[in-house]
Amino acid sequence: MPAVIETRDLTKAYGEGPHMVLALRGANLRIEEGEFVAITGPSGSGKSTLMNILGCLDVPTSGFYYLSGVEVSQLTDDELAGIRSEKIGFVFQSFNLLPRLAALGQVELPLLYRRGEHGAHRRELALAALRAVDMGHRLSHRPTELSGGEQQRVAIARALITNPRLILADEPTGNLDTRSSHEVMDIFARLNAEEGITIFLVTHEDFIAAYARRHIRMRDGLIEADELAVR
Repeated sequence: MPAVIETRDLTKAYGEGPHMVLALRGANLRIEEGEFVAITGPSGSGKSTLMNILGCLDVPTSGFYYLSGVEVSQLTDDELAGIRSEKIGFVFQSFNLLPRLAALGQVELPLLYRRGEHGAHRRELALAALRAVDMGHRLSHRPTELSGGEQQRVAIARALITNPRLILADEPTGNLDTRSSHEVMDIFARLNAEEGITIFLVTHEDFIAAYARRHIRMRDGLIEADELAVR
């Protein structure tokens, strides 16, 4: 079975000539189905650039990226959009919720672009996703009526609605207090352990990285260390 994520000699350059910045300098990475991986590193180390490429939000300058065995580096914009909507769930630091939409509607959004998804079925799936993150009691609440931790739970439910096998989380606890951070990370750990969802998480907090079973450290566009957690 192919790896969920595999990169070979991945590079990413911004600018040209003397102003060129090499954000990735040859990243080699392999992540199997069901892994829980945290990636850390100082600002400018390349971790966000790597995350964007893995999420098909950007393309490498050179090298190869295989997603479940499919080489995606040279796919068209439409093909990349299809992969993002079908295969990957995204969770961001800023939640990215629409201010006037209640929680149930927020979670339904990714299905609005799918043909053949009827309203009743969308609501059923959204309700199940919200219940999976312990938000079944806050269906009609808008973002301003939710705490930061609750908003992030809604964002996780929205990522789950398309039933992805891979979740990419970019600093998902960056705007949360310590208690809410642990609650959100408990959800990720449960999704990984019970549902087998592969999770790839960027963080600058060691206590957040400690939830993962594998810890990758980046520096200057290179993978500096790749270690299994000691339990």
